[in-house]
Amino acid sequence: MKRLLAGLALAILAVAPAFAALKPGAKAPDFTGPAYLAGKPFTFSLSRALAKGPVVIFFFPSAYSKGCNLETKAFSDAADAFKAEGASLVGVTAGNVEKLAAFSMETEHCGGKFPVVADTGVRIAKTYDVVLLGINLAGRGLSNRTSYVIAPNGTVIHTYTAMAPNDHVSESLNAVKTWRARPALRVRQAE
Repeated sequence: MKRLLAGLALAILAVAPAFAALKPGAKAPDFTGPAYLAGKPFTFSLSRALAKGPVVIFFFPSAYSKGCNLETKAFSDAADAFKAEGASLVGVTAGNVEKLAAFSMETEHCGGKFPVVADTGVRIAKTYDVVLLGINLAGRGLSNRTSYVIAPNGTVIHTYTAMAPNDHVSESLNAVKTWRARPALRVRQAE
């Protein structure tokens, strides 16, 4: 029964509407949360990460689900390309948070290349308006699949929402490269 419910929820995820409310130019809500990097727990702080450069925040519904496994592996494989552009990555999920320590270090997922934040109660997803409506597994909400690129001053410079995991990495990396290549844009955003 549990397996049937999980399968049904994932099928609904594939067709459920997903809309990101934060548009380019909006101020990204600052947050801290329990996180794991290569299996080690720590408290992630968006403001501390932004002090080092742009941050790509990608929300995904649940660790250890097919689409989320593909997405986190794709971000892991591209982590060096983001680093070369001066950007850092962070994954945020409300699903299977009790398993994030292992998920964060396994090479078929994050591979220890970026932190994953446990968004218990979809607290962070609510502030980014990426809660997946109509889905509530075991009393817990889930986020939709949305990626944000945040400039160091906290301004959203790119938003991409799609339940298919395929294009999140390329969309985010292209946004970082475009931002990096436009110094006039970076100066205006810093003002």
